[in-house]
Amino acid sequence: MESSRRIPTVTGDVAPADLGRTLMHEHLMVGYAGWESDTIRPGLKRREMLAVCEDRIAEIRAHGVATMVDPCPNDLGRDVEFMAEVSARTGFRIICATGLYKEDEGGTAYWKFRANFGGGPDSITELFVKELTEGIGETGIRAGIIKVATGSPVISDYEKMLLLAAAKASVETGAPITTHTEHGSLGDEQQRILTEAGVPAHRIIIGHSCGSDDHEYHMRMLRGGSYLGFDRFGLEVLHADTRRIASLLALIRRGAGSRIVVSHDSVWCWKGQPIPNPEALAEMLSAWTPSHFFERVIPQLKAGGATDADLHALLVDNPRRFFAGDATPAPIG
Repeated sequence: MESSRRIPTVTGDVAPADLGRTLMHEHLMVGYAGWESDTIRPGLKRREMLAVCEDRIAEIRAHGVATMVDPCPNDLGRDVEFMAEVSARTGFRIICATGLYKEDEGGTAYWKFRANFGGGPDSITELFVKELTEGIGETGIRAGIIKVATGSPVISDYEKMLLLAAAKASVETGAPITTHTEHGSLGDEQQRILTEAGVPAHRIIIGHSCGSDDHEYHMRMLRGGSYLGFDRFGLEVLHADTRRIASLLALIRRGAGSRIVVSHDSVWCWKGQPIPNPEALAEMLSAWTPSHFFERVIPQLKAGGATDADLHALLVDNPRRFFAGDATPAPIG
C-alpha cells in the first residue's frame, strides 16, 4: 500500500506518486571548499548559471523527467535559494539535501575545529534535523534527504562520525539517506554502520555503486536491503559506461532491477574553476550530461535485454518507493 508520506521539494511538498520520472543524483552547481579564495576565477555569474540550469531542465524534460534530486551537501557549495529560483522559473521539481561531504574534499576544518570545543557529532545531528524539519537557515526550504560521503581505502573516524550523525537524524525524522562512495567502494561498510545505528536498509541508497564491477559486492548490499545508485552514467573519466551497463544488466537478470536508481552525478555549474584545462572539461562534458542516460544508455540496455518495464522501475517505481518509505520487494536470493 502506498505510503501517505509527503516529500519536501525546494518549492513545496509532493506525494511520492507524483514524482514521475526521477533522476536521483544531479547537481545544479558545485563549489569545492575553498573556491571562494580564488578571486581571479569566480566562475559563472548567477544569471548565467540560471540560464544553464534552465537549458538543462528543458533537455531532460524532453525525455519525460519530472523530478531530480540535487544531493549537494552543505559544504560543497549548496545554494537552496538558487535551487528554488530554478524550480520556480521552470516548474520542475527539485529535492535538496542536508549533509556533509567526505573528509578529504569537504569543509572539514570548521567541524574539526568546533569539535575541539565540544561541538561534536550531536551538533551535526542537530543541524541535519533542523534542516529536515524546520528549514535551511532562514529560507524555510526543507531538505528531503540526507547526504553523507566516505573516501577510501578506509572510512575515517570523521566520516564515521558523519554516518552516525546522519543515522541519528534519519531515525529521528524518518528521512532517507543517500551516500557517496569513492570508486564504488566501502558501500557495504556504510550499510553496516547505518543499519546498526537503526536506519532501515530500504531507506538507504548506496551511491556510485556503478563505480565497481564486483557483482557479488552489489548483491551483498542488495541482500542487505538497500538501493544501489547507478548514478554516474557519462562520467567516463572515472569508469567506462560499457562496464556500468554490463553490471546493471547482470543485476537486472538476477531480478534486482527493483532495487536500483539511476542518474549521472552531472555538475551543471561550478563555483570557481576547479578544472583549469578547458579541453579536459569539454571532453568530460561531451557525455556527462543529464540526458545521456536517455539518449545513449537506454538503447544499449535494451540491446542487452532490458525491457520497458525494467526501465520504468529504474526511473519511476524505485524512486517513488524509496521516498515513500515502502518496503522493498521480496528479498533477493
